[in-house]
Amino acid sequence: MIAIINAKIVTVTNGTIENGVLLVEEGKIKAYGADVAVPEGAEVIDAKGGWLTPGFIDVHTHMCTFGEPNTMPGLQNDGNEGSSPITPEIRAIEALNPHDMAVEKVRNAGFTTCYTGPGSANIIGGTGVTFKLRGNSPEEMEIPGHRHMKMALGENPKRFYGSKGQAPWTRMGTGAMLRKQLQLAKNYSDELIEAETNGKPKPKWDMQLEALVPVVRGEMKARIHAHRADDILTAIRIAKEFNLDFSVEHVTEGYKITQELKENNVDCIVGPLMMGPMKMEIWGCKQETPGILNAAGLNVMLTADTGSQTAHLPMHIGFCMARGLKEQDAFEGVTIRAAKFLGVGDKVGSIEVGKDADIAIFDGHPFSNFTLCKLTMIDGVIYKNEL
Repeated sequence: MIAIINAKIVTVTNGTIENGVLLVEEGKIKAYGADVAVPEGAEVIDAKGGWLTPGFIDVHTHMCTFGEPNTMPGLQNDGNEGSSPITPEIRAIEALNPHDMAVEKVRNAGFTTCYTGPGSANIIGGTGVTFKLRGNSPEEMEIPGHRHMKMALGENPKRFYGSKGQAPWTRMGTGAMLRKQLQLAKNYSDELIEAETNGKPKPKWDMQLEALVPVVRGEMKARIHAHRADDILTAIRIAKEFNLDFSVEHVTEGYKITQELKENNVDCIVGPLMMGPMKMEIWGCKQETPGILNAAGLNVMLTADTGSQTAHLPMHIGFCMARGLKEQDAFEGVTIRAAKFLGVGDKVGSIEVGKDADIAIFDGHPFSNFTLCKLTMIDGVIYKNEL
């Protein structure tokens, strides 16, 4: 058993405990509180007044898939299958590198769970993976059963393919191609149901449509990349047409359409939070956005949308707190809301008895740029300890 003493325990879901004790046994949180006794024979770790939090979660990374350091100039990294704008059959786990340099760096910053997936060059990019930052194989890393389908609108698909003289050239073309593929998948799904229930012949097997069946049946989340307000509205429009379980990724101009986001109960994955005006659709990036969307009553999660630079997400969140993001919303955006969104809220995302012992300890406020992570634990195993 491990006993962590003298900790400021931020449970996220049940308040903050000053000078608390947390017990870990067999990879799970055994007990915590201000009056918890330290069992005889326990390994004692003194948090020295540090902030103990659930391990942080970034719900939108490209960690272990894009690869760091980047490949040689002129070579295509593994993050985007650039051979076609429609690639739902692609699976990120086939590019997941457990020994990517990002794993240790991000874990050392207090992150214990992440989601990684294909990039946004393609209109439909394929499925991503929910994983813990440990293990020597993709199978050891993945938390099974929590894959989502990546989709993208806006400038990325039309720039990537339009520059090659291929469709889509425009936002109109992107929307039409997405709608067409979803309709084909729905038809395919309906034919499968007819075959199962009425004995009709099954449709000819199609790998792309097969991958989209759980999406059009609402059994797999569609995660739609959209920065500009009009692209966000297109995402909502198409998702409603096909009754998708969906989120909008980035939501950079979401502050312009808070009413529409609220009316449609949109899950908002906000970030990167510190973007410069690299392309037109992100000129409207503001650090005020998370606070504005939270104040509108939306389910907001926060992302660095990167690989190893996820390590700096806590500091970016601090910038947003200085611009209106409330502390509780900040913590929830990288813990319990992220965990629930990924479908693993019963395992991680808060300090609760019986949950996985995925924790981090910081020597100051976790979202301050003066703060360092001093301990990271996953499933009760300590990966970093500088206390």
